[in-house]
Amino acid sequence: MQIILRGPAAGYEAEHTARLFFPDAEKTENLPQDSDFVLAQSHLCTDTILLRLHGRLSWKIALRPQGADPEYTLCRLLYTLLGEATGSTPPWGMMTGVRPVRIIHDMRASGATEDEIRARFLDHFACTPEKFALALGIADLQKPVLDAADPMDCSVYAGIPFCPTRCSYCSFVSRTVGDKGTRALVQPYVDKLCAELTAIRETADRCGLHIRTFYIGGGTPTSLSAAQLEQLMSHIAKTFDLAKLDEYTVEAGRPDCTDAEKLRIIKKYGATRISINPQTFSDQVLQNIGRRHTAQDIIDCFAAARAAGHKNINMDLIAGLPGDTVEGFEASLRQAIALDPENITVHTLTLKRASNIVVEHRAADYADVAAMLGKCSLLADVGYRPYYMYRQKGTLQNLENIGWAKPGFECLYNIYIMEEVHTILSAGAGGSTKLVIPGQRRGKIERIFNFKYPTEYIDRFAELLDRKKAVEDFYARYTSQTLRQPRPRRAGGPPPAGAGRSERGPLP
Repeated sequence: MQIILRGPAAGYEAEHTARLFFPDAEKTENLPQDSDFVLAQSHLCTDTILLRLHGRLSWKIALRPQGADPEYTLCRLLYTLLGEATGSTPPWGMMTGVRPVRIIHDMRASGATEDEIRARFLDHFACTPEKFALALGIADLQKPVLDAADPMDCSVYAGIPFCPTRCSYCSFVSRTVGDKGTRALVQPYVDKLCAELTAIRETADRCGLHIRTFYIGGGTPTSLSAAQLEQLMSHIAKTFDLAKLDEYTVEAGRPDCTDAEKLRIIKKYGATRISINPQTFSDQVLQNIGRRHTAQDIIDCFAAARAAGHKNINMDLIAGLPGDTVEGFEASLRQAIALDPENITVHTLTLKRASNIVVEHRAADYADVAAMLGKCSLLADVGYRPYYMYRQKGTLQNLENIGWAKPGFECLYNIYIMEEVHTILSAGAGGSTKLVIPGQRRGKIERIFNFKYPTEYIDRFAELLDRKKAVEDFYARYTSQTLRQPRPRRAGGPPPAGAGRSERGPLP
């Protein structure tokens, strides 16, 4: 399938509306002579959609209503024709944004009624009632967390771009520690990361920021040796006031590099939440994605984490992995539930060019992924609640990723980063610092990017620190003495996310 866009309103949104139905389509300039194509063209007052599918031509031409948004009317016409021609009904309708819940937060903040919010999802975007109900429930759950946020709050992220092996679906910048060259990078990387975290603490203090959550992710943080992990975490404990944190997460995702000693270190130096991520409990599917451990190794690692005193554990599962089935995914879900972690995060497989998965017949290979996600009702049955959600380009069947938690165990960092409620100061290779204007839920966001690869991060570290001076410049522009006064907080940190901002989605 080829996508051709013409006219001032035929841009990003029209392209991605077409990709809801034809995710692997290629964008081109000219009409192909023989192959299938979809043409979206906006004129001064009319919109035209032309489709050739399996050699059959169909089209729609419509006069644009006076005062209507040209981009929306073109996309709506395109969505209607492609839905009729393919018989497909995308569950999120014509929404292309990755943060549906923010639409609800933003509309509420602007004074919209609940009926207006419902109409936005069901009529404007043509979402299914089930997906709207999901987004609405999550927004309600997040509301007390967002209401408790102070304009000068922030979070810190530290990235470890190393893994024992590379999973076939992974598109992150990470290096495997099995080769000698990579092993030689790890220690100097940890040294520089500690130095950058010191600089971040100093910057936060000068800007008057309150660090609320800390997150060590990857890659796989436990791919560090025990000594290196202790170096990093002891440095964090000395550099940051951990007593003032509401949450401190460390990803201990892979059982093939997470042992009792590393779990002890993570607990000793103050982490309050960890992730042990099976992705699946099928040995065959684990082998398919390049994991060098068994399902039993995951179960044993979880038991070791409990023995080390960890009382808040997340487990990730992925729906749609190569070779998995609906029955297999349900078995994995039931096994995760049996272990009784506090969080279970269910991702839908996302296919990205940087990953090793090559898909030739995408729809046929992954037709069951929606049925897999349907099994998540098992989580609700035993008391887990969906508390955050996001979507990605390339996600199978335009579906979503959802974090489920027991009441009171919602991950604050996940809510903060997804709803873009405050600044995230990021350290490490590939990190992206996201600066949010204090007190503005939908203000301009500025980003500062770290160098992408570990070698570049180490070699150009002085340049990176110089680049991070932009954080102080940002707060000098956007803060006042009034904003620097913290609001009273409830004892024990913010209230749990237990009652109930946005991408608009793609269009107004």
